[in-house]
Amino acid sequence: MASSKMEKKCVCPVVLSSLVCAFVFVTSLNMGLVSSVHKFNSIFPIFSAHQRMSEYAESKIELGTPPPPGPTLPRFAYLVSGSKGDLEKLWRTLHALYHPRNEYVVHLDLEAPPEERLALATRIDNHTVFNKVGNVYMISKANMVTYRGPTMVANTLHACAVLLKRNKDWDWFINLSASDYPLVTQDDLVYTFSALNRNLNFIEHTSNLGWKANERAKPLIVDPGLYMSTKSDIYLATPRRTLPTAFKLFTGSAWTVLSRPFVEFCVWGWDNLPRTLLMYYTNFVSSPEGYFQTVVCNVPEFAKTVVNHDLHYISWDNPPKQHPHILNINDTDKMIRSNAAFARKFKHDDPILDKIDADLLGRAKGSFTPGAWCSGKPTCSEVGDSNKIKPGPGAQRLCQLIARLAMKANNGQDQCR
Repeated sequence: MASSKMEKKCVCPVVLSSLVCAFVFVTSLNMGLVSSVHKFNSIFPIFSAHQRMSEYAESKIELGTPPPPGPTLPRFAYLVSGSKGDLEKLWRTLHALYHPRNEYVVHLDLEAPPEERLALATRIDNHTVFNKVGNVYMISKANMVTYRGPTMVANTLHACAVLLKRNKDWDWFINLSASDYPLVTQDDLVYTFSALNRNLNFIEHTSNLGWKANERAKPLIVDPGLYMSTKSDIYLATPRRTLPTAFKLFTGSAWTVLSRPFVEFCVWGWDNLPRTLLMYYTNFVSSPEGYFQTVVCNVPEFAKTVVNHDLHYISWDNPPKQHPHILNINDTDKMIRSNAAFARKFKHDDPILDKIDADLLGRAKGSFTPGAWCSGKPTCSEVGDSNKIKPGPGAQRLCQLIARLAMKANNGQDQCR
């Protein structure tokens, strides 16, 4: 389609998954985006724009209404959240992620001092591009967030509701922290996702709870963040509880890429399951690692839309700790070879971030990641055509990962098991 204005041809290495990518890229250039998606769908139905849904409960769940008429390229809605001391990290991550097509909600929790939150609000208000486009919104009434408690889930749902209220013209919701960083440009991400079924949900998950059954599912916890204005850790209550029989528990990554139809299902709650599970997970240890997994896999219509990956590169220490390994320059090769769209965790201004900017994003210090939308001098100081994209090597890498995951999901592998 003409509005796509693809400028750069991407060809992946000659392996099975990469042949699929190359087919999409070449066809979209030669025949237009709509034709390429149609042909791609005929090979892998998971990329189809239409899926027949089965009956669930009393009525059929509709997977959302089509987005308003406009460009066929997808749009993303981001939550970028942080806490005390994260202002500069969040600001850098926001610039690395920015594209005028997308929507952004940023949040510094109540642990961040008022002057830090005010500084973020002032920067957004005074930013020329943010003011012109109007797609960056800060949650001014900050929430208290405890990572291992339900307040993180509540904060995520809050951001989803804000994004739905502000603009429904987006296709996927992505939650990130100030310690995350992109490994591909937004042009790469938009280009790769343009061929995908927009009902897909990228949620790492498993029903094999293992040690988590006793250590996370059975204990009853209370999160003081629900009722206190200062942060403190969760505490255990008694007695312990048994595993549920009304639904099946799943666990996985707290970082997800959710379709707008699934977000609407969770926020609006026309079926009671999301609401019921939200109450259940109020007393669950590390509920952010289980809530969305358990919701999506207990609804047949959505279970078939799950791709078992969070599109992140995350490295864990051995033995694993509560938080992942802090990435550094020695992790560069593994991180790039993962073909992931994002990585975490990073320290503020670690040299590895400068390397990502220089080698993967082409981003100058203090600026946005360049894209075909960029105009003016200095680069990206003005907004050009936001429907114009220029994918690069990052699209090749991400396409290889997506194609491999799609083949598994299309065969029913790794879906809600």
